[in-house]
Amino acid sequence: MSLESFNELIDTGCAPPGEIAVIKAGPSNRTAFLTDGRTDPSKLSRLRVQGYTIRFGNMQRWLPAFHRISQGIQRETGYSNYMHAFLTPGREQGLLHHWDQQMAVIVQVADIKTWQLWKPPIESPMRGYNESFRVWREEYIAAWEAAGPDLTVELTAGQTLILPRGWVHNPHALHHDEASLHLTFAIRERTPLWLAEQLIARAIEEPEFRRILLPAELEPPVLAERLGETTRALMSLLGALDMTEMANRVRQAAVTELEYTT
Repeated sequence: MSLESFNELIDTGCAPPGEIAVIKAGPSNRTAFLTDGRTDPSKLSRLRVQGYTIRFGNMQRWLPAFHRISQGIQRETGYSNYMHAFLTPGREQGLLHHWDQQMAVIVQVADIKTWQLWKPPIESPMRGYNESFRVWREEYIAAWEAAGPDLTVELTAGQTLILPRGWVHNPHALHHDEASLHLTFAIRERTPLWLAEQLIARAIEEPEFRRILLPAELEPPVLAERLGETTRALMSLLGALDMTEMANRVRQAAVTELEYTT
């Protein structure tokens, strides 16, 4: 991915419309560049001139080179991942302050981007738990701006920034004249919760876990009894598992599961 190839994708309209967003100091817009549901290159080019950040998402889905990179990362780490590219015109800003629920590797491709960073306000956010949009408070940005960033990085072409999950970031090109292009490699690290999910998934192989619960069993106090029975059955199942066999199964899942939801 280079500045020239990114601009070519804009000017030809070849990028999939579902993987494009345009942003200008606020939330993303997914329709301003469309005509009859398709990517309109003239609209996309005008938005670029008007100072909008253009984001191409999930490039591992539609660009073979990034698909190969994504597979290589997953084979090496066991982490699923996805890749976005952001072009921000000079003196402009796309996304405002936020945090992500996975680690990101930021690769600066062209010119400079300023990254203002704050330590995590929430411990170990995950998808579906403590994401910034779920627990957002209106006073966050004012408080961060008043305190000032914990760290400011001027990321130049060829440099890489490792951004741990939960770190607040406010990226912009407000102090630079030229367009900034960077790649974000979102690395979805595994957790003990993921291991627990893999273990519990074995329960579907046992008929007792597949039987239908009648409506009356979903009402207290019968429900409490069923929960107790299920807990005991689950503990028995887990205690009988061959952990060497499970390790092989879980490793295979780690290097093949996609989890590309964004």
